[in-house]
Amino acid sequence: MTVRKSFRLIHLYLGIVASLIVFIEATTGAIWVFNSEINSLIEDEITVQIEDLPLITPTVAKSIAKEYIPNKAIHGVLYPNEPGEPVEMIFYEAEPEFYTSLYLNPYNGEILKEKDHMEGFFPFILDGHLHLWLPPEIGKPIVSYGTLIFGISIITGIILWWPKNKKGRKQRFKLDWKNTTRWRRKNFDLHTVLGFYLSAFAVVFVLTGLVMALNWFAFLYYNGFGGEKELTFSVPLNQEETVSQSVRQSNIDRLPQILFNQYPEAESFEIHYPYADSASIYVEISHTEEVYYDSDYIFYDQNTLEKVKTLSVYGEYSKAELPDHLVRINYDLHVGAIGGITTKIIAFIACLMIATLPVTGILIWLGRKKKKGKMNSKQNKKSTPVLEGV
Repeated sequence: MTVRKSFRLIHLYLGIVASLIVFIEATTGAIWVFNSEINSLIEDEITVQIEDLPLITPTVAKSIAKEYIPNKAIHGVLYPNEPGEPVEMIFYEAEPEFYTSLYLNPYNGEILKEKDHMEGFFPFILDGHLHLWLPPEIGKPIVSYGTLIFGISIITGIILWWPKNKKGRKQRFKLDWKNTTRWRRKNFDLHTVLGFYLSAFAVVFVLTGLVMALNWFAFLYYNGFGGEKELTFSVPLNQEETVSQSVRQSNIDRLPQILFNQYPEAESFEIHYPYADSASIYVEISHTEEVYYDSDYIFYDQNTLEKVKTLSVYGEYSKAELPDHLVRINYDLHVGAIGGITTKIIAFIACLMIATLPVTGILIWLGRKKKKGKMNSKQNKKSTPVLEGV
């Protein structure tokens, strides 16, 4: 068996195994690209009359939210850096999963809207993309290793695409069809020529997906570029001795105004309530709408509001090194948000085109299988002896 034939078999069988997974991942990924834009069109915008009053404090917002939805964990409170927008109280629990937001009037704490992030069309699409609509403990490994298999298929596909000679090179770069070109040839060209051009996008989607899906892959990826920080997100402890609860409460209530003053150009501030008296206050400062790579992750000592250093890649953006940037930019690359609407359109088109590769690949395989069956049938007829007198 030649090396090229070995790669062809690897490409064939791995492609068959991953075909349905790739089709679902690509189509759901294409739909997810514009989820925020579509949601902004179909959902009613929440507006608040601007008043010359101080904003409600994190402590007050928390007490209102806990009274409305008791016995559920509050993830944090989000303050938009824009007058007339509501304060968002975010509830989240991993098991069983609970993800809901309350939108409050920023001046008097009135509840304006409740939103369940687990219900609706786009959560359904996301569940398909992450778990194939299966239980997470079953669907996630299937998606993760199906993506890895697709990555191997891309590599073997590029090897098979590579022309043997100069004459075949021209044909591999363009769809050179004539009126007499049969559909099987057109299908083969669609798979090979488009597959080559789409391979760069597919590699990006596969790499970024694997970094999010497989911890061991993320570790190898980050350390392979010389990364030395912790990949896991962790909240550091306070550096000073614990003070009274009233002082800690006063400090967290002072924090929104401090953030508004220090980061006037930021889009929003998400303050997370400390999980213990010994833990620091985790704040995520968003600088660009719908983009996360340039966010600042800052930790404040509960007792003094001094910044606490973190050993994780998720810290202040200005202090990130190249390997840190590669990890922080990962999600924005995966969903095509890195360059705004332009890269989203590119990602959308690329995902739809990638979804055709399993279809054209299966058609090639079925066509060859059918052709091989006909050839075997003809050979059997020729080799069958004719018995006279029967």
